[in-house]
Amino acid sequence: MAGGIFSPLGSCSELEKANCHPLVCLLCHEPYQHPCLLDCYHNFCASCLRGRASDGRLRCPLCGHPSVVRGGTGLPPVDRLLQFLVDSSADGEEDVQCANCDRRCAKAELDTMYFCNTCGQPLCAPCREETHRAKMFTRHEIVSLSKRTKDIHKKCPLHEEPYIMFSTEKKSMLCINCFRDMQGESRAHCIDIETAYMQGCQRLDQAVMAVKELQTSTREAIVLLKAMIEEVRNSASEEEAAINSLFGRMQEQLSERKKTLLKAVQSQHEEKEKAFKEQLAHLASLLPTLQVHLVTCSAFLSSANKAEFLDLGYQLMERLQRIVKLPHRLRPAQTSKINSEYRAEFARCLEPLLMLSPRRSVVGSAGGIGPGITGTNMLPGSQCSKTLMVPGCPPDGDKMSTGPMVRKPTMHRYISTKVLLAEGRETPFAEHCRNYENTYRMLQMEIQGLKDQVQELHRDLTKHHSLIKTEIMGEILQKSLQMDVQIAAHYSAVEMMRSVFEEVWEETYQRVANEQEIYEAQLHDLLQLRQENSCLTTITKQIAPYVRSIAKVKERLEPR
Repeated sequence: MAGGIFSPLGSCSELEKANCHPLVCLLCHEPYQHPCLLDCYHNFCASCLRGRASDGRLRCPLCGHPSVVRGGTGLPPVDRLLQFLVDSSADGEEDVQCANCDRRCAKAELDTMYFCNTCGQPLCAPCREETHRAKMFTRHEIVSLSKRTKDIHKKCPLHEEPYIMFSTEKKSMLCINCFRDMQGESRAHCIDIETAYMQGCQRLDQAVMAVKELQTSTREAIVLLKAMIEEVRNSASEEEAAINSLFGRMQEQLSERKKTLLKAVQSQHEEKEKAFKEQLAHLASLLPTLQVHLVTCSAFLSSANKAEFLDLGYQLMERLQRIVKLPHRLRPAQTSKINSEYRAEFARCLEPLLMLSPRRSVVGSAGGIGPGITGTNMLPGSQCSKTLMVPGCPPDGDKMSTGPMVRKPTMHRYISTKVLLAEGRETPFAEHCRNYENTYRMLQMEIQGLKDQVQELHRDLTKHHSLIKTEIMGEILQKSLQMDVQIAAHYSAVEMMRSVFEEVWEETYQRVANEQEIYEAQLHDLLQLRQENSCLTTITKQIAPYVRSIAKVKERLEPR
């Protein structure tokens, strides 16, 4: 049979279903004809493997392991052991004829036949009892036919002498002449046939035991792998169901939160639009009034004489001053930015489903601040609600201002710190928080004082049009710069503690989660203070030219 007509076996499960005979080829399902042994120790008929070799390699049809083939035949070597078993099996299946009475024994009666190793002939049970019970046959070796010794007197093909020795070095049998021709050192490795047979049986028993252990382990591994395959299948089904379920719940939560956020955006839009329209209507009604009074002043100055001017001019000036002093809303009362915090809201609604921890990365390896807040998020309403919202006043580019800031309310950090200190644990982080709160409270009080001074000066300059001393502006600017240095130094000191705290945080996550949150809030509060101080500095610099110009005008008017 040509090997090309056979397709490779699908899997080892086909062998289990087939319950194949050990002397039957796995490809043609016939008794082996010239069985060949591959490198993977699988056997196949030579005719079944013929034509399968390619580039000196033959891939096993069962496991796919490549075997190296040599010679022009393109076939691996013949398995002599398996060929012996096949031949022995074929001999056992033939009809046996008794050498004494010529009685033929069928296959079913082979167990009743015997074999005389001394005579080299088969015997039936009656002949064994009748003929080989004589005294002359007492030394004959009679065994069951299935256990007969074939070619017990096999001779050496070189010297035609019977084998008497076995060389454990060369693993071959020796006759007397072969033994005499051997070197003296090699003779030490020769033993008699019976001893060699006994030692071989013992070693074979050991090898069989090892193979049986491997067989048991292999069967256990097969059972385990089958169970794991089933478990993988069940786990995949459960995981798919869990993913679909979670995805569905996430879609529902996101859809509900989307509706809520859209309503919030629409509400903010309506409120801001209403406020801007009311302010616009007020300013639209104010503009004609101003235009009329300007035209009135121009006409009065051109038509009135001195007496009429002195009689009505102060009345006109008083009216104009009252118009100017009226509370006109010239600046927008709020920003036009609509902020729904949709990213945080979406993440918050998914946290219960994903069981996420509120950990956030604050400062990266390069000192940048983690995502979450920018300069536009600094809106009033927190503990530092008196921040002046002046565009274009972020601090100078340095380590504290690189990257967006993490939005962590000061009040939340303050409460978390109080809870941590109330636990009474004397830890390095608790001591750090205690020192931090004292320093932060001092810096916050100084920043608040500077904010009050700048707001008062700004109010006096824009509303009351009062004169401001240049020395005051210089002092405020100097204090603001000093505060910037102090905040930067404190920020660097807190930042240097990161490596110390990260070693502690890696030990227990549950306890450290709260500490990390407080730490992030501390850095954020310092950034917020510095940003507020930077805005104060910018405002002070913007006001300074007006103060200096007013001071110069005052110097010119004083002599007069």
